[in-house]
Amino acid sequence: MTASKLDQLREMTTVVADTGDIEAVRRLKPVDCTTNPTLILKAVETPAYAHLVDEAIAWGRKSGGGEAAVHAVCDRLAVTFGAELTKIVPGRVSTEVDADLSFDTKASIDKARAIIAAYKERGIAKDRILIKIASTWEGIQAAKVLQADGIDCNLTLLFALPQAVACADAKAFLISPFVGRILDWHVKAGGGPYTAETDPGVVSVRNIYAYYKTYGIATVVMGASFRNTGEIEALAGCDRLTIGPGLLDELAGATGELPRKLKADAPGAAPDKLDLDEKAFRFAMNEDAMASDKLSEGIRGFVKDLRALRKLVAAKLA
Repeated sequence: MTASKLDQLREMTTVVADTGDIEAVRRLKPVDCTTNPTLILKAVETPAYAHLVDEAIAWGRKSGGGEAAVHAVCDRLAVTFGAELTKIVPGRVSTEVDADLSFDTKASIDKARAIIAAYKERGIAKDRILIKIASTWEGIQAAKVLQADGIDCNLTLLFALPQAVACADAKAFLISPFVGRILDWHVKAGGGPYTAETDPGVVSVRNIYAYYKTYGIATVVMGASFRNTGEIEALAGCDRLTIGPGLLDELAGATGELPRKLKADAPGAAPDKLDLDEKAFRFAMNEDAMASDKLSEGIRGFVKDLRALRKLVAAKLA
């Protein structure tokens, strides 16, 4: 009997669950798990996790009220869900620095260290956690400091090669290029129709993968934000892929051969090597309308959900 496409994918790629749903992670058995403010908000609003929310709220009431307490409870919720996920997955759990700190290097560093300290209080070592930070110039510089301190980072909201190159220069542990959101932009701009092979998000990740492997860069490439299983299959063999529960279920139910598309020892033609300082990075991003638009939009979206989470927490604390 032919193995499912999900099982075949696991033979060549580390499969990561893109969800804060603890039960989904338990059912799907990924190696790693990644969360973000949107996923945590969705999980917090799920009745099955009311006991985790109640614990964080009770803890928050002991620390007084006001905005500081709200922020502290939100941080605690992120770590609480992350801690639960570490009991299920054998690998890493990504926990995100507040998106409204995306342009503040020092605040991002401080928040990341606080997250790692909170996990340590629960007996969870830093080598089980990835700190997620937006791939702004400021975020990448925060990651550079954190990586030097032995805190591994997942640079998210990544849409273009200059971001990937700057992350590599910072020695980031992992990057998350957003495949589906790149496709969304091009479709909205009137592009297509696209096949899995011509999908601009797939092409972008393949270029980054080829760049990293050709120039001996150790940073892990983890494709993210998928719109369909075709995109995932077109990146089979990528270092890691983080996939939502719905698409994981589709792959688990699909049979047929899944050919390997990406190979570290034969990555294909790589883009020319880039040398980027801050000015060159900002100019390259400004030249790329898609990357600029989607990075800004992504930060706004995460901030919106972060604010919604804070509003929910404030109401419960009141």
